[in-house]
Amino acid sequence: MTNQPDAPIWRDGGVPVSPRFDDPYYSLENGLAETRHTFLAGNALPERFRDGFHVAELGFGTGLNLLATLQLWRDAGCAGRLSFTSFEAFPLEAGDMIRAQAAFPELCDIAEELAPFWRGGARKIELPDLAFCMVAGDARETLPAWEGRADAWFLDGFSPAKNPELWGPQLMAEVARHTAPGGTAASYTAAGHVRRALEAAGFAVTRQPGYGRKRHMTVAEFS
Repeated sequence: MTNQPDAPIWRDGGVPVSPRFDDPYYSLENGLAETRHTFLAGNALPERFRDGFHVAELGFGTGLNLLATLQLWRDAGCAGRLSFTSFEAFPLEAGDMIRAQAAFPELCDIAEELAPFWRGGARKIELPDLAFCMVAGDARETLPAWEGRADAWFLDGFSPAKNPELWGPQLMAEVARHTAPGGTAASYTAAGHVRRALEAAGFAVTRQPGYGRKRHMTVAEFS
């Protein structure tokens, strides 16, 4: 059963904050720059893109990561389709998602293209260059049942201190089980217990410089 969405609190500058987790949906400094640094560069994209490349993420949030990834795919001139699967327990209402995306003018064309899907309550989007699926529900239940495997993971749940359910060893083991050989994962958090859980699951884990005020982030490769 899908959880009811939370109405975000809007901070100065229009940054949405989850009242459930008391945590912003993206960086207060620059959410798009953080996505590009952490999830795109952290997974060595666009260099690894190919037809059918599959991105999966824990925490869809405002959809910012999807928009930024699709923009990168198109800017790179990739042939074929990008697959993108997102696991989200508390999907935002369409109006809140669209409002949050409007904060990034660089993504306005893609945001406008996808907005009708959100307004229609879509959980799947099929475009010539995109196959998107949002899996709604608790990832601890939905990820084990998923039949796909990702080439790159965006681990983008709310802070491990406030949303520990999305960072536990069992879920990181499921991430590994649903990662293609040579696949990667990246996260803004460098919390020790998260890195240890990824290592225990079979990832080679490194700390790299984080975005903005974050000293470190996590990058992992599955072998």
